[in-house]
Amino acid sequence: MRPEVDRTTERGRLHRTDWMALLSGVLFIAVGTVLISRPDIEPVIMIPVVLCGLGFAGLVAILVRAVRR
Repeated sequence: MRPEVDRTTERGRLHRTDWMALLSGVLFIAVGTVLISRPDIEPVIMIPVVLCGLGFAGLVAILVRAVRR
């Protein structure tokens, strides 16, 4: 059995990074910035960019979960 690792600090317990939420948030901030700065971009171009970005974020989250186990 693996010994328990104490991950506490003086402020409390640490938690693992939620990579899906982090990367999705960065993606939507970037897409929003692009849409504000260049409003002439077609939605036909931005929708696949958002979907591919979400797919990449999901893939990273799955890989990180597999590595942690």
